[in-house]
Amino acid sequence: MNASAQQGKPDPRPWLAHYPAAVPPRIDEAQTGTLADLINGACRSYAQRPAFESFGKAISFAETGAAARAFAAWLQSMGFQRGDRVALMMPNILAYPAVMFGALIGGFTVVNVNPLYTARELAHQLNDSGARVLVVIENFAHVVQEAKPQLSLDAIIVATAGDLMGFKGHIVNFVARRIKKVVKRYDLPGSVPLATILAGSAEMQPVKVGPDDVAFLQYTGGTTGVAKGATLTHRNVASNVEQCALWLGWALEPPHGRSDYQHVMVTALPLYHIFALTCCCLFMLRIGAKGLLIANPRDIDGFVKTLKSSRFTIISGVNTLYNALANHPGFAEVNFEELRFAVSGGMATQAAVAKHWKQVTGRPIIEGYGLSETSPVASINRPDISEFSGTVGFPVPSTDFAIRDSEGNDLSIGESGEICIRGPQVMVGYWNRPDETAKVMTPDGFFRSGDIGVMQPDGQVRIVDRMKDMVLVSGFNVYPNEVEEVLAAHPGVREAAVVGLPDEHSGEAVTAFVVRKDDTLSADELRAFCKQSLTGYKVPRQIFFRESLPKTNVGKVLRRALREEHVSGS
Repeated sequence: MNASAQQGKPDPRPWLAHYPAAVPPRIDEAQTGTLADLINGACRSYAQRPAFESFGKAISFAETGAAARAFAAWLQSMGFQRGDRVALMMPNILAYPAVMFGALIGGFTVVNVNPLYTARELAHQLNDSGARVLVVIENFAHVVQEAKPQLSLDAIIVATAGDLMGFKGHIVNFVARRIKKVVKRYDLPGSVPLATILAGSAEMQPVKVGPDDVAFLQYTGGTTGVAKGATLTHRNVASNVEQCALWLGWALEPPHGRSDYQHVMVTALPLYHIFALTCCCLFMLRIGAKGLLIANPRDIDGFVKTLKSSRFTIISGVNTLYNALANHPGFAEVNFEELRFAVSGGMATQAAVAKHWKQVTGRPIIEGYGLSETSPVASINRPDISEFSGTVGFPVPSTDFAIRDSEGNDLSIGESGEICIRGPQVMVGYWNRPDETAKVMTPDGFFRSGDIGVMQPDGQVRIVDRMKDMVLVSGFNVYPNEVEEVLAAHPGVREAAVVGLPDEHSGEAVTAFVVRKDDTLSADELRAFCKQSLTGYKVPRQIFFRESLPKTNVGKVLRRALREEHVSGS
């Protein structure tokens, strides 16, 4: 019994009593090392294992490591220095991890860029980060060309989907350029083909990478305002990898002690997103797993076809992706025998989606929670749950949670307030924005998440909603997640989003945007359904039916876009 309990005070860390027996309360930060240590160690220890697979072509850890060293050697030969920012603008192709690893082992800082950015968005991120190098897949090189007059880059490197694929790469590129015509014309004088760099013979010079060196500038907040770079050190991200390893590793033990057994992570979430970056890539290095890279997860037909022909043991995704897969008519034909668990994050997972997923796959969704600012994993469900819990689980080792009011006071168990997080995975601040950093960091070292949550007596955390998305109806708080959960439970609804729109009588009115499964479903029928589970002021006053909902490339529904679209009348 700890001191707080002995003195009759509430246990400040009730979750520790409910940890799996194999999980310690803290990681050994002194032994965590750097991401360079992780990458170099994995490429040596698992040299002959396949590390990544894309379009049916796999490359080994040794090949990935060789490509990484070649890229780092080229950067060094061109005079770039430790700490220089290297921006990556690619989907999930073999070149992505190779180039990222090369930058990290060379002591450079990686700036992950959404390849679907417009020229304006791209210019902001590259200029804000001070990036000197940009690696872009040729499919989006025309956007770089458009933004180039506003950029101060010293080098532009053009990658292709077929890089590192040998002869098959020529076929992949031919299909992309000629048949599918997904590569638009571009003109970037002086740009260098990545294939030329990777074929170079220069030797990488040894680099001492330290835990406090900046590994990533992970931009966040682009859907709510000006994007800010969360500054993540090697210590931050390596700590989070170790936290994931302690929390999940015991549940990933190979069957019957087989040393040749290899896990395969279905990597559909883009690697430039922090969830995929840490959980699908870097954590997989830690356990010697293979990443099955899905370049275009929006092509659900193609995605399901790949799953049918692939062995996999872990999958990660967001609510919208799990919903799309579970509703695909061919998904039930996928072999789920080796699937250990499905991990969800990035947005709230709806109970109806989780239920449908388990009906099809036989496995529950294990939901976690985190942000770019927390590298990202802050909490996660136990991997041995048999049913979807509706919570985001327990804080991971070496992590403290506090639920606080607007004045920064700690709230009691069961009270809703802002989730605040402290741990070695929390960023050191926003890049060159001390004022923004000061707004989110508390004097006692907690990061203010901007999310509203409730802690249960056992220490599990339930997310209520984002503070900024809360709808205020005549002084009453309405959380869109709660209303969306009810809407999604209707058998005629495929997906739904809820926002608050201005209303002269109540201040704001709850408004729903719905994609139907059943075209005969009416707004009145749906409102009547909601009234069975929601008090009157929470029931959507207006319901608009749509063919689709606007989403980020990761699959998060853009509530802000819906609100602005409707208010502007467009």
